[in-house]
Amino acid sequence: MTLELAEAARAAALEAGAVIRDSMGKMSGSQVRMKGVSDYVTEVDMQCEAIIMEYLQKRFPGHHIMSEETPNEGMKEGITWVIDPLDGTANFIHGFPFVAVSIAACQDGQPVAGVVLDPVREEMFSAVRGGGAFLNGQPIHMRSPQKLQDVFVATGFPHRTRQWIDPYLAAFREIFLRTGGIRRAGAAALDLAYLAAGRVDGFWEMGLKTWDVAAGTLLVLEAGGIVTDFWGGQDHLNNGHIVGGNAMVHPFLLDIVRKTLAPALAPAADGPA
Repeated sequence: MTLELAEAARAAALEAGAVIRDSMGKMSGSQVRMKGVSDYVTEVDMQCEAIIMEYLQKRFPGHHIMSEETPNEGMKEGITWVIDPLDGTANFIHGFPFVAVSIAACQDGQPVAGVVLDPVREEMFSAVRGGGAFLNGQPIHMRSPQKLQDVFVATGFPHRTRQWIDPYLAAFREIFLRTGGIRRAGAAALDLAYLAAGRVDGFWEMGLKTWDVAAGTLLVLEAGGIVTDFWGGQDHLNNGHIVGGNAMVHPFLLDIVRKTLAPALAPAADGPA
């Protein structure tokens, strides 16, 4: 069943990805709307969401859907499809080519199949629980750096939750001073896919949504990595505060975010971000 779910996710993502690729860099102001601070939605987001939802609803009429641009009731028992039709909308609006389609099938709240498609580079990252992670059909694995000085880390700024900037910068400073480099490209689903593929060695971000991280979480786990929230628990799909890495990098990042970020976020630790 999980292979069928993964195949459906790939097919739906490819349909949406074609729209994104054809529209890249062609947005006009009338096609963009602000949902909140630094939070945009475009006509392409909505079009891609409609494409994905229609495909999945026709193929699996009994499944639930949780998608970014449509009101939903969250995860349900059984299969819930968790969809980000266009991750990196701000990038897309500006023609910055780091965007993704993210689709995960979750069984009773846990991802069992997922894809993250980079439509610009035509790279399809995919995984099923217990079946490994793949890039365009070829197996991928986490990198295994031997020293922190060689570690390459990805992150995301708290641009929608700017009250957290000071503790975030404290974490950033400590990680920056002890690793080989930090990158912030603006699409968490693709950051997690890059982590699974060994292009970066760690990732941390705060204030994300379930659709940002569901598919990427499965990719990292199936590529041999570790994913938790800022407290070392498994509630990152709900609270939105995520740390990922291999057996060396994850504990390093977790220790820093526990000291710098977790105390500031404690009141929200048990609820959605």
